[in-house]
Amino acid sequence: MFGSLGATEILIIVLAILILFGAKKIPELAQGIGKGMKEFKKAVRDVEDDIKTSDDDKKKEVKDKNS
Repeated sequence: MFGSLGATEILIIVLAILILFGAKKIPELAQGIGKGMKEFKKAVRDVEDDIKTSDDDKKKEVKDKNS
């Protein structure tokens, strides 16, 4: 998941985040990221559904036109 990052690099990143945001802000930050990801996934799913619906409608029109 982290590619070529080792344990030391990950530890340094975590410590930098703690220093920048403080221990009290990290849960709020994580919650905000989680909500953002949830909304993004919902938007992607909605777009996929719209594309599928549009494709199904086009196929039905072609079928009706050829009949």
